[in-house]
Amino acid sequence: MTKELSIKDVMAKPVTIAKSAKITEALDKMHDGGIDPLIVTHNTSVAGTVSRQAIAKKLGSRQNSDIAPTAIHVASVVEEDFTSIYPDESIDVLVPLLQRYKLVVVYDGDHRLIGQVGAGELLKKIQPEGTPDGAMEKAVTIEADERVVHLRRRMLDDDITRFVVTENGKIVGIVTETDVAIAMRKFREAVTKKHQDHRIRNLLVKDIMSSPIISVDRSAKIPEIVDIMLKKNISSIPLTDKGKLIGVVTRRSLVNAL
Repeated sequence: MTKELSIKDVMAKPVTIAKSAKITEALDKMHDGGIDPLIVTHNTSVAGTVSRQAIAKKLGSRQNSDIAPTAIHVASVVEEDFTSIYPDESIDVLVPLLQRYKLVVVYDGDHRLIGQVGAGELLKKIQPEGTPDGAMEKAVTIEADERVVHLRRRMLDDDITRFVVTENGKIVGIVTETDVAIAMRKFREAVTKKHQDHRIRNLLVKDIMSSPIISVDRSAKIPEIVDIMLKKNISSIPLTDKGKLIGVVTRRSLVNAL
């Protein structure tokens, strides 16, 4: 089936941000479009990518606490988590590429940017067989009353991008690097530097988490899970068994299961 499809059949229009733009503009574009990462351009060339995780790390850094978010440029958070491909190549080559990179950029014969492919575009066309258990990752939890400073430290130290939030043994939300980035931006814009240390230590996970949360039972079919992710513009869904959290399914874990 996939042999009949080429990259041009699955690619989306490229979503770009200039290297000289502010990170607040990048964050707004990612949040509004449910896109992560963005392609960073310099003049007419692809300079790299910018992710929500990189922005969250930048905004949460104490050394940048006296700099307004609107004064920080995308150039300071550019990464190279992407590779490139041509539109007439087979869709089959996407699987190993997206298992390694967050994004694949598409060039035409003159090396002009014409498209992009992420996990979402690939999963619209091909999905792993079997049950969600085969695409499940370990769910990392955090209590709703935990402090955000501890959350950020765990994210940085253990390279964790999302936590399922619990309260009294029940799932009440999810918190990701997106939530942290948005919270840090709002916090930095609203609180003066001399009060930031004190105020941020009183910020709790429940203050920034996304809630209510969408979860599915492990009996759900993979096409159902992918459909929810794409329609709701979310990248992960907790998996439960008789109401008990057993793991999480993400776009990346689904691609890794192919």
